[in-house]
Formats: sequence, structure tokens, C-alpha cells
Amino acid sequence: MSSLYDVDFYAWTSEQAEVLRKAAHGGSNEPLDFENLAEEIESLGKSDKRALKSEISRIIHHLVKLQYSPVSDPRGGWYRTIDEAREQIERILEDSPSLRAEVSLLADAEMGRAKRAAIRDLERRNELQPGMRRAIERARFTEDQITGDWFPKEPEAR
Repeated sequence: MSSLYDVDFYAWTSEQAEVLRKAAHGGSNEPLDFENLAEEIESLGKSDKRALKSEISRIIHHLVKLQYSPVSDPRGGWYRTIDEAREQIERILEDSPSLRAEVSLLADAEMGRAKRAAIRDLERRNELQPGMRRAIERARFTEDQITGDWFPKEPEAR
């Protein structure tokens, strides 16, 4: 049991929460607040999932700006942000490999929100050109594009 804790923290928290809930209904005579303990342990695992979702959203947000912004500055910062977020995702998945199965679902869930944030950024910087909003709204990034080493091609005219 302790090896799962070391190998896949998210799976461990899910398992432990389930075991505590079963113990609560199994008539354990231990003076423990089983339900709240289960919820707290579960929330520890959910924090990894929230962090993963946040990094995915951050990557999509910056991929959109790289793909659609016509300016050259601050592109370097966007590349760094994406690289850092991808490294964070690697760390999260090292600690909780069972979350790997969630990446695609989380990317789908965050796609619209991240693209809207990028559109707002482009609007604030007066970079949103005619037709760009619709193109961004239709844009999709795959799991490999988000978590791999893919970057959009540099815009030709800046």
C-alpha cells in the first residue's frame, strides 16, 4: 500500500478515500471522522489534478498567442512559459501517473477558457486582426501538441 503512495499519489488518495468510506460503513470502532478524513485525502489528489489543468490551460493560452499574434515581442516569454508549464506537467505526472489518462479530457475542458483568455490578451494589445477571433475559436490543440515539444510556425509577416 505504501508503494502506491510513492508511485502514484493521485491513485493512492483515491484508494485511501474509498477505504476510509468503506471502514466508516463497516462498523469500525476507531474514533475517527472517516467521511471528513476521506474528503481531505481525496482533496490532496484533486490538487494535483487542478495543477495539471492549470498548466494545460496556460500552455493552450500561450500556444494561441504564438500562433496568432503578429508581433515579435514578447514571443520569447511565451516560449519560456510553455516550456515551464510542460516541465510542471512532467513533474505532476511523475508523482501521479494515473493522471496521464486525464490530460486529453482536461485539455478539452480547458480549450475554450484558455482561448478566450488569449483573445482578451490579443485585444488588449491591439493585435486581434479581422477574422482572427473566429480562427482562434475554431483552433484545437492535441494532447501531443500541448505536452510535447511542438510549437506553432512563426507568422510570416510581422
